This record gives sequence, structure tokens and C-alpha cells, in this order.
Amino acid sequence: MKTFPVFLLAVALSGCATKGFVNRNVADVNQKVDGVSQEVEKTQDRVVKNETRIGAVDKTAQDALSRAGEAQKAADAAKGKLIYTVTLSNDKVTFPKDKASVSDEAKTMIDDAVGPLLSDNRAVFFEIAGHTDSTGPDEYNRKLAAERAEAVRDYLHDQHKIALSRMAVISYGESKPVADNKTREARAQNRRVVIDVLE
Repeated sequence: MKTFPVFLLAVALSGCATKGFVNRNVADVNQKVDGVSQEVEKTQDRVVKNETRIGAVDKTAQDALSRAGEAQKAADAAKGKLIYTVTLSNDKVTFPKDKASVSDEAKTMIDDAVGPLLSDNRAVFFEIAGHTDSTGPDEYNRKLAAERAEAVRDYLHDQHKIALSRMAVISYGESKPVADNKTREARAQNRRVVIDVLE
């Protein structure tokens, strides 16, 4: 019977144990790598799906912006081209304090402005905007500006037989001054009714 030295037997046994240990660890690592690879693939799939969704949302947003632009163009076209503006302000005509009646001077200015259009039978639209100075509360000023603009509209309707459907009234109150409201003259300019005549 042949005998091996104890040293060689120990090395051989030690080598076998190490090889099995390595094989088990490599199998574990391979399994983990496979798991990570699967997760990476799933993540890549999610990224691709998200990119597709983002692309769809972006296209929808671009379409919405495009439609909004077209709607604005249509609104501008419907509003028509501005022919001219008539401004009835306290530095030209008198609006009595806290009153909305149209003065004789204002009536003359209105008649001079719309007379030629009406004699030519032109289809025009009137946008009538009321403004005040900054004296008094904002709510009161909006109401007063609306009443003055409505008084001008009523004059155009009653005197010139312009259909109400061809006139729009807007009240800006004190929100759109043309002067700084620091002097009597500046406040007089801000108390005004502006008539935009549109084609």
C-alpha cells in the first residue's frame, strides 16, 4: 500500500475545498449579476416608455400652443382692423364730477367722428372703454367708468341708430392711466372715454 505524505494530502484537500467554495461564490455572483441585468433591462424599458410619454405630452403641448396662436389670430381677425380712435377726456370735453352724462362738446366730437362712417354705410364695430382718475375707491371708479362708457354707447344708439350688437363697453376704472394723477390736469386726462372704431 502506497502512502502519501500528510502535507500533500492536506494541500489536495485544501485545494478541493477552495475550488468548491469559489464555484459556489461564482454561482452566487452570476445569479446576482443576472438579477441586476434583468433590473437594468426593466429600467431601460421604463425609460423608453417614459420618453415616449414625454414625447406625447410635448407634442400635445406644442399642439395646444399652436391652437392658442391660431385662436388669437382668429380673435384679432374677428376684432377687425382699427380705423381710428376718438378720446373724450376732461381736457377736451367736460364730464361733470361723479356724473356719467355726455356733454354737448362730447356729442359734437362723436358726431364728427362717426358721421362720415355712417353716411358711407360702412360696417364698423365700436369698442367703448371708460376710464377714471385715481380719486376715490377702485370699485366706485370701475362703476363710474362703466356708466360713462354706457352713456356714450346709448348716445350712439339713440342718436345714430347704431345697433347695440355692434358696440362693446369695457370699464377700466383707474387701472390704465395716461398720466400720473398728481396734478389736476393729469387727472383730467385720465377721466376719459375712448372709442375705438374697428372695421
